[in-house]
Amino acid sequence: MTKNVTKNVTRSRARSGTKGGTKSGTAPRTEHGTGGGTRSGTGDGAVEEPVEEPVEEPGTHHWLFGDQLGPHFADPARGGPHRDAPLLMIEARSVLRRRRFHRAKAHLILSAMRHRAAELGDRVRYVKADTYREGLREAVGDARVTVHHPTSHAALAFVRSLPSVRVLPARGFLVSHDEFRRWADGLGTKHLRQEDFYRRVRRTHDLLMEGDRPAGGRWNLDHDNRQPPPKGAVDLGLPAPYRPRESDIDAEVRDDLDRWAREGDVEFVGEDGPRGFPATRREALAALTRFVEHRLPTFGAYEDAILAGDATMSHSLLSSSLNLGLLDPAECAERAEAAWRSGDVPLNSAEGFVRQITGWREYVWHVYWYFGARYRESNALGHHEPLPDWFTDLSPDATDANCLSHVLQQVAATGWTHHIPRLMILGSLALQRGWEPGAVTDWFHRSFVDGYDWVMVPNVVGMSQYADGGRMTTKPYTSGGAYINRMSDFCGPCRYKPTVRVGEDACPFTAGYWNLLHRHRDRFEHNARMTQAVRGLDRLSDLEELLEQERDRRD
Repeated sequence: MTKNVTKNVTRSRARSGTKGGTKSGTAPRTEHGTGGGTRSGTGDGAVEEPVEEPVEEPGTHHWLFGDQLGPHFADPARGGPHRDAPLLMIEARSVLRRRRFHRAKAHLILSAMRHRAAELGDRVRYVKADTYREGLREAVGDARVTVHHPTSHAALAFVRSLPSVRVLPARGFLVSHDEFRRWADGLGTKHLRQEDFYRRVRRTHDLLMEGDRPAGGRWNLDHDNRQPPPKGAVDLGLPAPYRPRESDIDAEVRDDLDRWAREGDVEFVGEDGPRGFPATRREALAALTRFVEHRLPTFGAYEDAILAGDATMSHSLLSSSLNLGLLDPAECAERAEAAWRSGDVPLNSAEGFVRQITGWREYVWHVYWYFGARYRESNALGHHEPLPDWFTDLSPDATDANCLSHVLQQVAATGWTHHIPRLMILGSLALQRGWEPGAVTDWFHRSFVDGYDWVMVPNVVGMSQYADGGRMTTKPYTSGGAYINRMSDFCGPCRYKPTVRVGEDACPFTAGYWNLLHRHRDRFEHNARMTQAVRGLDRLSDLEELLEQERDRRD
């Protein structure tokens, strides 16, 4: 397909009001080095793209999962079911029993599903059952059902085990499984570089392009998007992000969650305040509009900055809407591009947001499938320490580290924090302490409103915990307190000092950073991007004292 044709297809998607998927809100951009080793794209990681067969007869039910809530999941023009096909939605209680989810996350998903059912009216059969299997049996018996490709290995294996279910191609992403696999397999022994993939998506979908060249002459404006917060500022002074109004459906969901918790059927963590994220297509579009008009202009410069008094900074908070299928990545990227072309948004902000959506988020989705179901078991650093209860319970008072306490409080209250606290505070702590990466992945999955298996496995196993040994990123993403001090205002009032390694005032991130380098020195000293940092160990006069201090540390 030529670029111009692809551009027309992409533009028509945005105009038709379709949706899809953020890095988005999960982790920051990678340093662009990934892959490693040879891959055939087959075996454990193989994902066969379902054939675009003709739609089923009108009477065949089409099943909508709880993260397939946008209109394009029921659009026959996009490979969906017949326009008159009856729809099926199943609310399975067993999903909430599997993990101790954040209460706000459980509320958002159930609210979004029930709102979508209300919009669809008589066309949908909404079944509340103990399991998906029971719900299917109650709704359609052994009749044929179609469903779009689910978003987790477990869900895909389940639907493929059902003889009555036909799996349609995935929706909500710009690049198909087959297209990504052909690109990745074609690299041979070369690394899978996220930056190369991002440029390919930009070219193919004609995003922020001027002819055959990137707008402004550079593909990546990351260098312009690393500013610390304005000195002395307590916030960025921006209009607040979009906040929805709750409906009667939200009250019904809250009553159900309260009752299930009282009965001991499910257990939650975190708070369920007024719903803070969109649960409908209309709300999601309103949130997108507010972001583009009021917050995107400053997004680029302060993308990596943190302020204690401004939890959302310039971030979009659209990740949950994308991951529920309420928004499509094409329309989000194109709205940002249109704002730049109209002169309302600087290029570095538009490019930074487009990279999050079409570069990082898209890449994470495909890495999840390409590396296969066993990728989640990766533990190259041999980390096996359990997560402490205070961390899993989201208890901010259990730590004296101001940055960690503040971020845990935000997650407890909202089920969200932006990508730098996730990576450089929460994830960095887990990496330095040697916590088991599978448990860390599960914690992120259940504690964040935008957390799904496909989101968190690559972001945590590959990006945050370096548990894959470098298949996805070229170095571990961690730092001492100096980085947190430079990019935030947390350190000033903290009892710990970011420059102190040993003693009562020692910053746990600074001490933890050097301890991590020492623990894995044999591995890291052969990494070109880590060599200089590892050599710094030899200049520490108090290294032995630091190591003893960290051995005695108790969570």
